[in-house]
Amino acid sequence: MKLDHTGIAVRDMQEAISFYTNVLGGTLTKEYSNPAPGVASNIAVIEFDDAHIELLTPTSPDSPIARFLKQRGKGVHHIAYRVENLDQAIEEAKQRGLTFLEDTYRTTPFGRRLIYMNPRHSHGVITELCDYPEKPPKKKKKKKKKK
Repeated sequence: MKLDHTGIAVRDMQEAISFYTNVLGGTLTKEYSNPAPGVASNIAVIEFDDAHIELLTPTSPDSPIARFLKQRGKGVHHIAYRVENLDQAIEEAKQRGLTFLEDTYRTTPFGRRLIYMNPRHSHGVITELCDYPEKPPKKKKKKKKKK
């Protein structure tokens, strides 16, 4: 398991992008919206040499990011840890008595699978486990034998 990224809840996406790129020297590499229920947010990925962050702003007043901003204000929303195999990591954690917010299990538009752990286990920190399974190799078409 290794640190993958930090998610940061922001109110003003353009202001936040400007800070992380112009002041801290990061590079904006992706900007997209995820309208899925339980997500409903705009996301900007800022890359640094060996790390990246995700800026998150709500697109709906009932999205998890909107609730977070209302309850806690802007700032660190979650810390994500990359695992080798998400399903296996979930099973091993469950065997140790950990629980997950099952409705958060999903695959992003860029192929990252993720789930959030119940924050009661991590001292109130929202913790994401994620992996990046490779696309299965394309099957080679068998050549028909000439008769």
